[in-house]
Amino acid sequence: MDWIMEPWPWYISGPMIAFVMFLLLMMGRKLGMSSNLRTLCAICGAGKRATFFDYDWRAQKWNLIVVAGVVLGGFLAANFLMNEKKVDIHDDVVKDLNAYGFASADNAYLPKELYAAENLSNPKVLALLIIGGLFIGFGTRYAGGCTSGHAISGLSSLQLSSLIAVIGFFAGGLFMVHIIFPLIF
Repeated sequence: MDWIMEPWPWYISGPMIAFVMFLLLMMGRKLGMSSNLRTLCAICGAGKRATFFDYDWRAQKWNLIVVAGVVLGGFLAANFLMNEKKVDIHDDVVKDLNAYGFASADNAYLPKELYAAENLSNPKVLALLIIGGLFIGFGTRYAGGCTSGHAISGLSSLQLSSLIAVIGFFAGGLFMVHIIFPLIF
């Protein structure tokens, strides 16, 4: 059972993703996480206040199974499928992260300096989370979908807008990591 504790190689996980996308395309469905938030808001009655949420959400409720699967899968992976091996990060990256104050850079998959619950009492961390959440929400709405929707579903259905969005996601990520992140930390 050791194979369960290791990340699956690309030649297993890649074809599995392709198979799921093939099934969704054949059923006329699209995969994306941000559409689930829209569905949840519509279920809660947001359509009474904003026309964006005023649609037949019942046609999309199948997609909520994706959310349940992500939550359940994340819980199972974090609590039952994590190995105790040291994280394999290049020594230069560990030094850089240590310089930014991340002492757990090569010991933990989720650095305690960012993901510990007690960090929510830190005003700087809380402000970064709120501002980052607003940017992500705005960007997702402006781009017409999230990274999983465009990169997996949009590219597999050969949508040019998804290709442009994915290029923008990568460029924005590189800009964040190499320019903004060092300024914040």
